[in-house]
Amino acid sequence: MSLDSVRQFFAENAPDIAVIVTEKSSATVMLAAEAHGVAPEQIAKTLCARVGERVILVVMAGTARLDNRKFKDLFGVKPRMLDAEEVTALTSHPVGGVCPFGLPQPIPVYCDLSLKAFDQVVPAAGAINAAVHIAPDRMAALTGAEWADLAQPTKTEDAAS
Repeated sequence: MSLDSVRQFFAENAPDIAVIVTEKSSATVMLAAEAHGVAPEQIAKTLCARVGERVILVVMAGTARLDNRKFKDLFGVKPRMLDAEEVTALTSHPVGGVCPFGLPQPIPVYCDLSLKAFDQVVPAAGAINAAVHIAPDRMAALTGAEWADLAQPTKTEDAAS
């Protein structure tokens, strides 16, 4: 059902983007990178967090880590990640296939600036072996996402500051 809702989303909103289903699992960043022949940081992982009474999705580079201070500065609370059952109930996507596409109801989406380092990223597509290749700006536009700086600085950024 979840994969179908993502296929339907792309059929209606971006028919030029193909949902790619692989034989291998792409349920983790490393597995997805291997299955799609890209660097792990090019995988666009989707995190589900509770902000007070509402739920948000944060899409960020595969190797990026959520910065709790930046999150709290933006949303006023510490991030509280949803458990697998809650994630599936709210998104209809299984953990490992969670994405901002084909959701049963609107959920605010925030794309982390870490995605802007790439011409194309590879988010999941509603199943643990499905994904799409998409430009970060197009993903943000299609999902109505806001751009936000929510990732911890990388070692290179630390050295440059």
